[in-house]
Amino acid sequence: MGGRRLRVPPAVVDAVLAVVLAAVTVGCSWEAYQAQYRHEDWRPFDGWAVALCLLVTLPLAVRRRWPWTVLLVSAAGLLVFLAAGYQPSVNPWAPLLAGYSVIVRRPTRSAAGAAAVVAGLWLAAGFQARVSVEVSLAQSLIGTGAIRLFATGTRNAERNAQLAELTERLRREQELRARHAVVEERLRIARELHDVVAHHLSALAVQAGLAGYVFDSDPPAARAALDSIGATGREALEEMRSLLQVLRVAPDAGAEEEGPYLPTPGLDRLDDLVDRARAAGLDVRVAVTGRPRPLAPGVDLCAFRVVQEALTNVIKHAGPAAGVTVALRYAADRLDAEVADDGAGGRPAAQLPGGGLGLIGMRERVKLYGGSVEAGPRPHGGFAVVFSLPVPAADA
Repeated sequence: MGGRRLRVPPAVVDAVLAVVLAAVTVGCSWEAYQAQYRHEDWRPFDGWAVALCLLVTLPLAVRRRWPWTVLLVSAAGLLVFLAAGYQPSVNPWAPLLAGYSVIVRRPTRSAAGAAAVVAGLWLAAGFQARVSVEVSLAQSLIGTGAIRLFATGTRNAERNAQLAELTERLRREQELRARHAVVEERLRIARELHDVVAHHLSALAVQAGLAGYVFDSDPPAARAALDSIGATGREALEEMRSLLQVLRVAPDAGAEEEGPYLPTPGLDRLDDLVDRARAAGLDVRVAVTGRPRPLAPGVDLCAFRVVQEALTNVIKHAGPAAGVTVALRYAADRLDAEVADDGAGGRPAAQLPGGGLGLIGMRERVKLYGGSVEAGPRPHGGFAVVFSLPVPAADA
């Protein structure tokens, strides 16, 4: 509580100021008339004088919202007050404050006009009060110059405060965007690591289990599984090395970074992906309809990773010898794909844990590119992953 400051709304401040100034103006004018001016030929300070004093001062309650209107109403009230023959010693202060409000709130040309109005009012009040021309002119110039100087300083201070607030808001927004970028980058890295590691390790585990299962009964099959383990391990290392090298490259680094790395995988490497799945024991069939064509790198990578994750799930959960169909359909404005297994693979040779992150990452990838994905069991057994990705016109 001690560190928090109580903020009073400006409208409340102006309303209180207007009421206080009205009370002071009426009270001081009455006292001045009774003490000094009642024996002179001034008009008595009567009810009309009180009404005119209120007309001059009370509009200050809305001086920030309608500064010019307040100045003109206050000036008109003061002119009527002077024309009626009342002694004006106290009443000109309200138009001075109204002029200050115009100078603060309005452009330079309006500020000059407001200063001229205030100067004229003070000059007229000085003449009405029977002050010498020199004194009236000095009062007018000094009063107008003072409010002009003070109002200009206030306007500059308010602009500086607004600029500081905007700068602070921009800084907070930049920090928020930076944090979001870090989170997005972490999620992207996590998805890439999951896709690379989970797929290859799942294949390695299944192939190792298969090799151990047939090691004595079918040595050639065991040897083939071991060869597949070696090939899969080498490919996993290459993809991991490529991914880590890309992550180490600074955003402003040139093309001469040392060490070649593998290109970003896409559907052009679908055959390699299918070969690994077949080496793990799956019976994979590929069906492509439509006219295959190059896709944008992001869309191409997304499609490849979703197919890879779907095949990984079949390896982990459907077991060896499961039949899998990978169907791709190239339409004019989208790519439709389905990876479905028949559920006939039996019990996997190695029970592999799954955290459910693969399907989550799959949905995040497809959603990122404006696509849709559905994953679930098939009516007649097995599991299917169906997704659709929009293809921009530039890719057509």
